[in-house]
This record gives sequence, structure tokens and C-alpha cells, in this order.
Amino acid sequence: MTGRPLSNWSRALARRLLTGLAVLWAAASASYVALMLAPGETIDVLIGDGADTPEIRAKIIAEWGLDRPEVVQYLAYLWRLLHGDLGRSYQLQLGVGDVLSGQVGPTVQLTLAAAGAGVALAGVIAVVTAGRGRWLRGAASAAELVSVSVPPFLIGLVLLSVFSFTLGWFPVSGASGPQALVLPACALGLPIAGVLGQVLRGGLERALEQPFAVTARARGLSEARLVARHALRHALIPAVTLAGWFTGTLLGGAVITEVLFGRPGLGQVAMRAVTGRDMPVVMAVVLLSAVVYVTISTLLDLAYRAIDPRIGGRS
Repeated sequence: MTGRPLSNWSRALARRLLTGLAVLWAAASASYVALMLAPGETIDVLIGDGADTPEIRAKIIAEWGLDRPEVVQYLAYLWRLLHGDLGRSYQLQLGVGDVLSGQVGPTVQLTLAAAGAGVALAGVIAVVTAGRGRWLRGAASAAELVSVSVPPFLIGLVLLSVFSFTLGWFPVSGASGPQALVLPACALGLPIAGVLGQVLRGGLERALEQPFAVTARARGLSEARLVARHALRHALIPAVTLAGWFTGTLLGGAVITEVLFGRPGLGQVAMRAVTGRDMPVVMAVVLLSAVVYVTISTLLDLAYRAIDPRIGGRS
């Protein structure tokens, strides 16, 4: 009895890992193809707006093997990635790993704060409004619709105008202290709260109509305990499934949010790399985003199975 669930979990994890490797290979290959198809000579694209000297050109040709057949160049590129070699930024004259390593922390801080704010707000709204009066649910739905429809950068501009320029409660830009994190996290997290709140409320309302809820009420269980102990777990299943999509939303929104609020992070690095045509950095950012997406998707899939063990039995 115990061996079969473990076997199902092992097979599911193995499938997720193989799928993740395929996604990473596709992301790396797409980046490489984009480099090869970019207008102009490959070496000029790699140099971008960086220093251009005969010595640098010779170094790039040797590093990327541009004097070898294209298939060999591609395989050499994959081989370097397998060994953690992301290349060199010819705009900053630094290794790409060094460029990214100092900027990962602020972006992780922002995305975790935004995800936490979005999930917490969605949970509170869903629990408070699920199964309540029509006017309360209508007001919550309207607020969620607005937060989903308005782009994060516009939300950020409104927050800056009200809470920074008018009230002066929070700094306008920078990353000095927790206060500087509040407005960017809210701007990035509110759209997540809007979508997740709708899904959670719908899941809670469906769960509260199930036979187990009727039985629990008949046994004298209070509505608050029914929601906390039973209904919320059922409502989390579609919410966790949807949470994988939020990964891309956070990563994409972080670029604009960091630029808008003048925060350091991968968004600033990506923006400078794109405008400066620093292709090694752009390719590394794309690959890093794919790694984050695959990791979070795998963890969410395992969490989904933990919330609903029946899924493992169907694997």
C-alpha cells in the first residue's frame, strides 16, 4: 500500500524533471537561434555597444568558436551552459554570472513580497466575501476586475502619485529599507490578488455547498472552522494550478516595476542589456527566467499532489 504512492510520486517527479530539462533546452536553443538570426554579423551582435577592438574580437571568436561550423558552435554553447559558463558581457566587460549575481537578490525580494502580498490579500478577500451578501461580493468582484484590468505600471504610477508625491509616506525610488519595497510589491501583487481572489472565492463557495460541508454543519462545526479546516483546502486546488501562471506574470512585471520605481534587480539589467544589445546578458536572463519557471512549476505540481492525494493515484 505504501509502495505504490511513493512509486507514483517518483514517476511524477521524474516526468516533471524531464519536462523541465526539455523546457530549459528549448529556452537555451531559442536564445541561441535568436542570436544567430539577428541582423548583422554574429560578432557585432555579441559586442553590441561595448568596447570594440581587434583583441576583443579575437577573444569573442575564440570563446564562441565563430570560426567553426554552426553545429559545433551550438553544441559548444550547450556544453558551456552545462558547466555554468554563461559567457561574458562585452558591454560591462564582466562575466555574465558576475553581472547577474549581484542583481538576483533585489528581484527575488520584490517578487516574493509581491507574491506574499497578492496571496494574503486574495485569501482575506475570498474568506470574507465567500457566500456573503450580493452587494459585498459585487464590490469585491469590481475591485478585483479593476486590479486585473489595469497594468502594473499604471497601478505603480497611481501609488507613487498618492503615497509618495502627495502623502510622502513612502520613498519615490530606490531600495533602501522595507518602506521602499511596499509600493513596488503592491503594484506587482494587486493583479495577482485580483485573479487569485476570484478563483479562491469561487472554490470556497463550491466547497461550502458540498455534502461534507452540510454534514460538518449538522455536527455543529462553526462556519469559520468549516472554512479553515475543510473548505479552504478544496478551494486551494484550482488556485495552486493557476499559481504556475503567476510565475511568468511576476517575472515579466518585475522588469517594468523595477524600472518604474528605480530599484536594482534583473529588470534593470535586462533593460540595459536589451537597449545596449548585450546579447550574452539577454540570453542569460532568458535562461534564468526559464530555470525559475521550471523550478516553481515543479514545486507547485508537487504541492498540488500534496493537497489532493487522489492525483497521485491517477498518475
